[in-house]
Amino acid sequence: MKRFSLLVILALALCLGLALPAAAKTKDAPAAPKPEAPGPEKTIIVTAEGLADPAGEAYARDKGLLLDALRADAKNQILEKAVGAYVESSTLVENYAVIKDRIFSRSQGIIKKIIKESDPWVGEDGFAHLLMKAEVYVGGVEDALKEMSRDERMAALKEQGNPRISATVFVRDAARGPDVVAERSPVAENIIKERIKSFGYRIWSDDGRQSDGKGAKAADFAISGEAKFKTVSAKLPASGLTVTKYVLTSLTIKCVDNHTGEEIYYNSKVPQKQSWADEDQALEEVGRIIGGEFSKEFFADHLQAPAKTYQIQIAGLPSYDAGQLVKKEFIGLRPVLNVDFREFDKSGTSLFEVEFVGTRGNFGEFLQKAILAPLNQKMGQGAFSLESAHGDVVKLAFASPLAAPAVMERLGQAVPAALVQAPPERLRELVKSEETAKKVAEVVPDASKILSGEQAPAKPLDAVKNF
Repeated sequence: MKRFSLLVILALALCLGLALPAAAKTKDAPAAPKPEAPGPEKTIIVTAEGLADPAGEAYARDKGLLLDALRADAKNQILEKAVGAYVESSTLVENYAVIKDRIFSRSQGIIKKIIKESDPWVGEDGFAHLLMKAEVYVGGVEDALKEMSRDERMAALKEQGNPRISATVFVRDAARGPDVVAERSPVAENIIKERIKSFGYRIWSDDGRQSDGKGAKAADFAISGEAKFKTVSAKLPASGLTVTKYVLTSLTIKCVDNHTGEEIYYNSKVPQKQSWADEDQALEEVGRIIGGEFSKEFFADHLQAPAKTYQIQIAGLPSYDAGQLVKKEFIGLRPVLNVDFREFDKSGTSLFEVEFVGTRGNFGEFLQKAILAPLNQKMGQGAFSLESAHGDVVKLAFASPLAAPAVMERLGQAVPAALVQAPPERLRELVKSEETAKKVAEVVPDASKILSGEQAPAKPLDAVKNF
């Protein structure tokens, strides 16, 4: 009787969708499936140089504070480089205070781990130095940028906030099988383009080239879609007329980040009861459906500039030790995530592998402005020059009127080239003594005005170059 009652209870519970008490569950009932563990968070490896002025009074009283300051500055530089994946260097400087407040203060949540750090040393340039390599959560940087107010975020994203987007839509007749070549639909594509342009974004050719065939700037994002239709005809009994409807049987939508090859959006739809009397009406609706899958924020959230490793060949370095000091200069520069000094050849070219981030534009211009300009400010104008840039290989030449010992002296005694493009706030935080300020002024234009809090006067040539 008890067995019969239990079976009745089980049946009623199943019919009514009731939760069973623990005592009523059978021993063979399958366990509820465990939720899938989230995938690993995306990270990047970043190497940076921390600086501190050992002449500061607080450091003289407590050497431990000097090491703390070095580590704190190194972490800030690591985060600044990670932010550079989303923000152009010029706009990072303009919005440094906001970014520092939103991101630098959250280093513990964004930096996954410190991989290694060098022993600290005090250089002949007047600064204490420490090199650090860390693993950084990309999502942490994205989240911190998202928490900025809309005005702050759009100012920071400036150039990045106006991506190039292409759109292609193919149409296939479902009744004719997969072997039939799909046809492009300008009608659907134009509807998508109108939506993209309403965001203030740019429409780019789907083959990534300008109309003259010479441009090589690919679209940042490529939207593509494929729609399958079938025609359904029915004869109206009253009039004898035959009515044809275009029925959408499936729709596949995809968006690819062209810089990384990652499919950042993918969706397949099987629409229910959607049909149109006219083919153009059907294609217009397809364009609206595809365009409706994307928002302005969707693209802003995926605007990370790609990191890419280049082989930098430098001819003319006077010694292996000079190559090591050039490597240190690369480490300090904001657009450089990582660098390896691979080969040295006094009579030929020395090889560096440098991972850059933060540019979607002309790489030659980027090299001149972000890399060669600060290096030449330190070593003398024309010391480093760009010979060629083809694919992943960049050839530089080093030529200096100084003899080899003087070159080594300049590399070791002049302040890091990275300070040439450092935000004024960072310079004011670093420099603690008149002696260090004089050393900075030898390399950094208008350092005295910056350190005193004055606005450095704009120079016409610099203003045009930085526009």
